[in-house]
Amino acid sequence: MPYISVKTSVKLSQAQELAVKAEFGRLVEIIPGKTEENTMVDFSDSRSMYKAGNAGPCAFVEMRLWRKAEIDAKKRFVEEAFAMLRRELAVEEKNIFINVLEFDEWGGGGTLKV
Repeated sequence: MPYISVKTSVKLSQAQELAVKAEFGRLVEIIPGKTEENTMVDFSDSRSMYKAGNAGPCAFVEMRLWRKAEIDAKKRFVEEAFAMLRRELAVEEKNIFINVLEFDEWGGGGTLKV
């Protein structure tokens, strides 16, 4: 049940949004037990964002996971996500931040999962 939120200063075309969504759907499967089918991707583009006090192309990605994932899988996901965002959004890796948050409880399918 991953939730991936993408905030960026870049104005995304529909093609870019669909490409990034598809890539996150593929990348999330790096993490054992996670599938594109259960993943939600949320976009917020054209944001006023500043990195080191400067405006310019940047992005912040937050991935929320139900339960802990293996560190090696998270590392691979993050590294591949950096490369994908650089390629798809033309944002330098130094201007991208990615968080991975893990939760023991998660509401979904009408109930709280623990």
